Amino acid sequence: MEDFLLKVEEATLKIKDKVSSLPKIGIVLGSGLGMLVDEFEEKCFIDYASIPHFPTTTVVGHSGKFVLGEIEQQPVIAMQGRFHLYEGYKPMDVTLPIYVMKELGVEKLIVTNAAGGINKLFNVGDFMLIEDHINLMGINPLVGVNFENLGERFVDMSNTYSKDLKRIALDTAKDLNINLHKGVYVGVLGPSYETPAEIRMLKIIGGDAVGMSTIPEVIVARYAQMEVLGISCITNMAAGILEKPLSHKEVMETANRVKPQFCSFIKSILSSLKKHDDMKV
Repeated sequence: MEDFLLKVEEATLKIKDKVSSLPKIGIVLGSGLGMLVDEFEEKCFIDYASIPHFPTTTVVGHSGKFVLGEIEQQPVIAMQGRFHLYEGYKPMDVTLPIYVMKELGVEKLIVTNAAGGINKLFNVGDFMLIEDHINLMGINPLVGVNFENLGERFVDMSNTYSKDLKRIALDTAKDLNINLHKGVYVGVLGPSYETPAEIRMLKIIGGDAVGMSTIPEVIVARYAQMEVLGISCITNMAAGILEKPLSHKEVMETANRVKPQFCSFIKSILSSLKKHDDMKV
């Protein structure tokens, strides 16, 4: 475990060498949603391959870069692509970037993902505010020795997704006339899509959308005392909801189609966050 903390330190130092203003906000961009970085000003790209101890992204739609810059007049750091357990990585590999963000000073984390819609009220291309999640991945990234300097052994997950950030997202969606659904995200291991029978089960236990990411990152973010906002893009309907096969191609096509709305939504949330934080000063 000491080796892991050293990895976090070395990766953090590599990034600090390239930035002049450390970010308070981190963003994880899901499959096909990396285009948000086009909106950054004074941006700096750092390939994961150049960062010590970082894994390699292997999934289409995940560019594999940290992007630092300014958006809505505040410094941010974004993951243009994430790591997944189904790629064969260990939980600590998948969540290493979140620990690094914490060391860089990130206090608020916006996680986004492409998800399959379980709720029949959803349509492909809709957005869902993650109100809560169900972890069916079979892992918890906090298993092992506890890092006393980062967080408590037993992490309270009662309010995993920040009430303040959820309110800001809902108000922003209303201002932009975006129909933002609210729901529960179910995380599964993948990489195979779920069967229709599994989707029926997930619906029974309270799931509204399903995906293969996000939850390990969120658990670590809460462990590290970050506020978390989660937004899913419903890029396809889950197995059995519609009579059609599932494909990653549809995920990417949908993400590309909603690009303008997604970018406008996240930018407006960041603008509202700045106003909200300025009022506290």
